[in-house]
Parts: sequence; C-alpha cells; structure tokens
Amino acid sequence: MAKLPDHVPELHVKDIHVPGWLGEFRNFLMRGNVVDLAVGVIVGAAFTAIVNSLVKDIFTPILGLLIGGIDFTNLFITLRGPHLATLADAQKAGAVTLNVGLFLNAVIQFVIIGFVIFWVVKVINRLTAKKEAEKPTTPPAPPRSEVLLQDILDVLKTEAAQKGEAPKA
Repeated sequence: MAKLPDHVPELHVKDIHVPGWLGEFRNFLMRGNVVDLAVGVIVGAAFTAIVNSLVKDIFTPILGLLIGGIDFTNLFITLRGPHLATLADAQKAGAVTLNVGLFLNAVIQFVIIGFVIFWVVKVINRLTAKKEAEKPTTPPAPPRSEVLLQDILDVLKTEAAQKGEAPKA
C-alpha cells in the first residue's frame, strides 16, 4: 500500500464522527412497520398495473359499448389557438385547451377502479372471515390470581362444611 505524504493525516474509522440521528434513522428503517409499508407500496404498484389494465382493457370498452360507443377523449374546449376536430391535432398545433373529455375519462376510470377494489376487498374479507370462523375458539385461561382465589374459596368451603357451618358469602 502506498504511503500517504506527511502533510495528509491518516484517518481511522474511530476518528470519523457519526451523527446520532444516523443510528436513529437506521433503527427507524429497520422497524417492522416501515418494512411492511415498503412491501405494501411495491405490491400496490404492481396491483395498480393489474387494475389499470382491467379497467382500460376490459371495463372501459364494455362501458363504451353500453353508452353508445362515446369516446370522451376528443371532448375539449379550445381557449386559444385553432379549433380542430381532435385533441391531438389541437395540441399538435399548439392550441391551449381544456381537456374535459380526458377529465371525464379519469373520473370514470376512478369510479371503476374504486368499484373493483371494493369487490376485491370484500372477497378477501370474506375469505379471512371463513378462516377465522374455522379456528376453534377456546376461552382464555383466567389470570393466576383468580385461580388462587378460587382455590382459597374452595378450601374455606370444605373446612366450613367439615365444621358444619354454612359458608359465608
């Protein structure tokens, strides 16, 4: 290993000051709920792609057929610039437009996605409820203090019965 020039001090790991918040940040990241949240975000992103495809490729064409094949994409208001037949042509020409149709498509897509997610969650809840219903439910064991008190009460009742006295409540 090459020797450093005399005017350059050698640094050792113990000489480097590590801020206290760095350790706290590492502990924060390694907490279970942060890792769970990260996994949830990743799975959510993948699920979003599936739901978007379901809405765009399956439900939207069916909805388009049901409402007479209306496509709101080219429903727009030109604020400034040439008035053209399609939104793509207007944007290409540099026109300033209010894209009402794209907004309506986004609202329709949101409602459909909400409806699909509602049914997915409903099915998952039903499956979870069935699994929980299948589990045998056993009552929790009484606390140790209650068990000891019951034992004491039983002993007192036995002694009272042997003496011929009526037990007191």
